[in-house]
Amino acid sequence: APEPSSETPACQTRIDSLEHVLSKKQKPPSLQLSARGHWSTWPAFASRQTVLQARCAPGEGRPRKKQALLTTPKPRYLEQLESYLRKELQSLDLTKKNAQELKLQPYREIFESFIDNFKTYKPLLAAIKNEYEATLAHQKKTIRALEPLKATVTTLSEECTRQRPALQEKEKDELNMLKQEKQRLLKLIENMKEENCSLQTQVEHLQRSVAEEYTRYLKEHGARKLLLAKLNNAHNERLEATGHQVQDTKGEAVVKLTLALKVARQDLTRAHVKLNAMIADYGDVVPRRDFESLEKKYSDLLQEMKDLQKDFEQLHKQHETLLETHRETEEERDHFRAELQWVQGNCTPRPSWAKCSEVIPGGAERWGRLAEGRSSDQLVDVLLEEIGTGALKDINVFPGLGKGDNVPVYQRHEGEVQNKKLTKKDVVNILKDVWKEKIALEQQTGKRFSLPKFFLNYLQKKHGDTAAMEWSYTLYENMRLCRSNHVLSSFYDALSGKAGEEQYHSQNQLIANLRQELAACDSSNSGALTSEQLRQALREAFPLKRRESIQELVDASRYKLDSTEDLINYVSLFEEDEEGNAEPFVAKLRSQYVREKQEYLRELKNTLGDLTEVKADDLKVAFRVIDPDIDDQTLGTYIGLAYQVHGEQPEAAVPVETVLERLLARDVRRVGPSPR
Repeated sequence: APEPSSETPACQTRIDSLEHVLSKKQKPPSLQLSARGHWSTWPAFASRQTVLQARCAPGEGRPRKKQALLTTPKPRYLEQLESYLRKELQSLDLTKKNAQELKLQPYREIFESFIDNFKTYKPLLAAIKNEYEATLAHQKKTIRALEPLKATVTTLSEECTRQRPALQEKEKDELNMLKQEKQRLLKLIENMKEENCSLQTQVEHLQRSVAEEYTRYLKEHGARKLLLAKLNNAHNERLEATGHQVQDTKGEAVVKLTLALKVARQDLTRAHVKLNAMIADYGDVVPRRDFESLEKKYSDLLQEMKDLQKDFEQLHKQHETLLETHRETEEERDHFRAELQWVQGNCTPRPSWAKCSEVIPGGAERWGRLAEGRSSDQLVDVLLEEIGTGALKDINVFPGLGKGDNVPVYQRHEGEVQNKKLTKKDVVNILKDVWKEKIALEQQTGKRFSLPKFFLNYLQKKHGDTAAMEWSYTLYENMRLCRSNHVLSSFYDALSGKAGEEQYHSQNQLIANLRQELAACDSSNSGALTSEQLRQALREAFPLKRRESIQELVDASRYKLDSTEDLINYVSLFEEDEEGNAEPFVAKLRSQYVREKQEYLRELKNTLGDLTEVKADDLKVAFRVIDPDIDDQTLGTYIGLAYQVHGEQPEAAVPVETVLERLLARDVRRVGPSPR
């Protein structure tokens, strides 16, 4: 039942009349009753009174009771609610970002007041309100969770949109090149087909000519037979006539002559028979000269046709190979595109390396010099070096490793060893001096010396036997920590046996040769070259490098220049700072040296296939396959490095991985251009 406090007498009267009318029906619409009978006496359609009157045709009457309902005024409580709503909405600042939430608050307060006044429907209305509030809270939470994803999706979409034209352009160029090659091959095939048809026509024409000649010779053979038969008959008739004339001759002479004539006739007859037989047997024979000429011409045409057929098959195979290469290229492109999308969606964002300048000694200037041209992985190594060298300064003594055979000769010591606390500059200078002394001694004596023993002898000579171990341990720890410094890392690898000494000397010789080549191109001795001159000098110095590698070196040489400048100071490209760090140009040259060696050995591994162990002869064959221009001396050197023998032919097979590891640690380079 409705609340008496919220109903007027007129409302109660209308409710009773409606209940009385609806009770007479079999199925009263309870929803309509509750909507129009219990909630308000003022009709919901009162605000549309003017519209309803406009729709009525002139002369049509309406019940007075309906007209009375249309003119009924609004309830006071409804007017209060509407007035409060208008005031609250007018007082709001709808220009703010959360204007919709502010606008919702007055409606929420009116709805709560409405629920409190209608106590009968309060549980249902409160449940409806709570459900709406829970739904709104859930939607807000969902929106807040999706906002970061929206930014990520926007970033990925922009990146993909930016990269799509480049990929499409690259793919378009490749497709155009393949289409042009296909058209060229198709045209070549059509030309060969036309030549084949022309040769076939010539062969058919020659066959017809031979058939006509054969028919003509056959007819001549028949005519000759008939002519010989007529000649024989005429001769016999003539002989018979002559025999009748000499029949009357008397005496022995006549008999002898008759007998001689008879014998002569018999001989003549046999000769004619033999001649006729020979003519009959050899009448259709072609002269040897004509036969040999036709046979030679036929052989030449047949050989030419076979050559054309072979060329056609080869071109067909090349065309199929190009189609297969195109298909593999498309698959590789799709794979890289999928991998790129996966990397873009799953990889961790790059850290802000600029923050490191706040904690690295030397500030932003030193950090910028350390981070120049380095990848994220290399920057992590730099940070670890800074942390390690900082911690190394706090260590006063190192524990000795003992004097066992497994301890390197330059670290054989028992007890504690004092830390000399050297700077990186001091370490670099000492190691460079060690290299210089060792090279000079080897050139003077003509002998090779072990680097660990020479290192210890050098320190003993400079600082005495007692302090040599202190310097050795201090230098070793600095080399072990500073892996990004080329001087320290290369000396450490050579000292520990991870790489051969010739790698360090080979890279230095490579850089020295390039410097001489650039100086030779500088005809004016100005110390500067244009980008094109530098590119040409790099091509002459490194004829085996790909164009991409040459372009990388050119870009590394221009890292300090503006886009408008084209004059490169090539002398400054080879400079080093006080800690032995080279410029990006030299660093790129060294990284290309390592990358090219790795690619060379990767080709060697692919050529060996699925072999787990390899013999020396098989390794030689693989080297000649990937590097046809390699000479015997260089090949013998590589085989000796792989099997660790000198001047003798290895017999036993060695695991492929072991061979590749040994070659990777030594100076192994391509001699000639790749067959590909």
